[in-house]
Amino acid sequence: MDKDNRLDKGTALLGVISDTHGLLRPEALSALEGVDRIIHAGDVGDPDILAELGRVAPVTAVQGNMDWGGWTKELHETEVVELEGLAIFVLHDLEELDLSPQAAGFSAVVSGHTHMPDISWRDGILFLNPGSAGPVRGTKPVSLALVEIDGDQLFPRIVTLL
Repeated sequence: MDKDNRLDKGTALLGVISDTHGLLRPEALSALEGVDRIIHAGDVGDPDILAELGRVAPVTAVQGNMDWGGWTKELHETEVVELEGLAIFVLHDLEELDLSPQAAGFSAVVSGHTHMPDISWRDGILFLNPGSAGPVRGTKPVSLALVEIDGDQLFPRIVTLL
């Protein structure tokens, strides 16, 4: 289904990436082609990465613990992304979550930091970590995530890049 038809039907495709640490792989850009929105869950490493991702789709990014310097002043520690009527809470380190996503009305919480992809559901809330799309870290996969939004339902999947 192409992007225009998805939007006409009240659905969207969200790309989620994290922990690029200054490396945006061509495989990541290919995997994100056609998404309606991109979330970068921190440890961007280089502002050019956000610019490149922005050529694919609008980007919302948060600051990670390894993001520093003048360019990061535009990045916040948390963000809320609204897409197709759903609210998604974004932060870098899930250990720093200091609110109840359910009480706040969020459909999903997106984080990074661990470099390990994870999809889990808690009390009806999606908790998604796309893993690390940047440099290889030991035996951890290089990955990102795609989330199809259809009405009020979320269908996440991990995309292994290497």
